[in-house]
Amino acid sequence: MEVKDPMVELLSSLEQIVLTRNVVSASLAQQQETVSVPEPQRLRELTGMKIDEFARVMGVSVSSVKSWEARRTRPSGSAQKLMQLLHSNPYLGRQLLD
Repeated sequence: MEVKDPMVELLSSLEQIVLTRNVVSASLAQQQETVSVPEPQRLRELTGMKIDEFARVMGVSVSSVKSWEARRTRPSGSAQKLMQLLHSNPYLGRQLLD
């Protein structure tokens, strides 16, 4: 039976914890970057919608969209999720208008 130095074991365990935390932190940071919400104006232009069409698809008023685009306010959580869907499928907006 091999006798291991407790200090070596402790350092090895701590190293594993630090490495695991770094990997998890990097993974979370990458996920946050991937699911970032596109700017409303860029998304609207990408989908080829006029401001009133975009507002109708988003279920908000034109003034809300203008406020988002001017960065005076931020879209709600559900609006951000819909914007992510529209970003991943730009034709979805047209389908929702029909």
